[in-house]
Amino acid sequence: MFTLIKQEKLLVLALLAAVVAYPLEHWLLGSGQVVALIGGLILIGFIVAASMRVAHHAELLAEKVGDPYGTMILTLSAVLVEVVILAIMMSNEASPTLVRDTIYSAVMLDINGILGLAALMGGLKHGEQVYNDDSARSYSVMILTAMGVSMVVPEFIPQENWKQYSAFTIGAMLVLYTLFLRMQVGPHSYFFSYSYPEKRRRKEPVETEPKPISLAFSIGALVFGVVVIGALAEVMSKAIDLGLEGSGAPPVVTAILVAAISAAPEILTALRAALANRMQSVVNIALGASLSTVILTVPVMEAMALYTGQPFQMAMTPVQTVMIFITLIVSAINLNDGETNAIEGMTHFVLFATFIMLSLLGL
Repeated sequence: MFTLIKQEKLLVLALLAAVVAYPLEHWLLGSGQVVALIGGLILIGFIVAASMRVAHHAELLAEKVGDPYGTMILTLSAVLVEVVILAIMMSNEASPTLVRDTIYSAVMLDINGILGLAALMGGLKHGEQVYNDDSARSYSVMILTAMGVSMVVPEFIPQENWKQYSAFTIGAMLVLYTLFLRMQVGPHSYFFSYSYPEKRRRKEPVETEPKPISLAFSIGALVFGVVVIGALAEVMSKAIDLGLEGSGAPPVVTAILVAAISAAPEILTALRAALANRMQSVVNIALGASLSTVILTVPVMEAMALYTGQPFQMAMTPVQTVMIFITLIVSAINLNDGETNAIEGMTHFVLFATFIMLSLLGL
């Protein structure tokens, strides 16, 4: 028992933070903006800690089932964290553009941030890194379709028809994801995997490893971690909203925080994979997370809007639309030949830096 607690210390600390945060919520919100902002940032740290353990247990499950199922579990766990945080924040009367900005930020972070940095670092270490280009093409065309239907077309939908189009969007996303899921785990699963040649490794002394955690425990810890994250997000969202109120910070800052929280474990996993010369895992994580964010977050949040009768802004701004299209065009060119290098990584990372700059400018 003590060993398990020690292994799950981050999750235990997050649970303790949630237990402390709820009784102190009124004090935190009544002590001024600075205290609220500091408290909110501290809670974000505990949320990231809990999400790291969620990702860890998702990785354990992923190792048992292998690719492409493994990567699917990793990306779905990250999206689950994001959806929980978004749903709680939207229930607290957050900005009507929060969902849109979070999805946009997540795609920019996943494709330009994670993929860009991983390809840059991996390219500097290994030169050209190979992967299955069928996966990149499949991901890219579905991301473009999903974002076009859910975040570009709504700009042209009259306000009085938002319910009909919202219901259509939910159906379209579910159909897309059902077909994609069938491809990913069915007859086209080879699209999302790559056979790496076995490398000869020198014999190293066997290190004593802790007893492996059971499958049931990993599933239970993953679910428990998501519940803890939801509890922390309830207080965090109110504290951050109060802390940033009247500060002049662009509204997209909150969206970037949400996207970064859910992507934090993926960043570490992707960088480890790139440095180990396993670019297929990076492509699956970065593009898979982007697709899952759009195709799963949109129907959940649209259903929430239909249930409450309160629509929120899903159509991207002109600047966001341009940045997404540039990103997907660059991605289509870079990921068309089954090899990445440092130059391609740098192009994506420059786009990520541009995204951050535009966000700071409030665009």
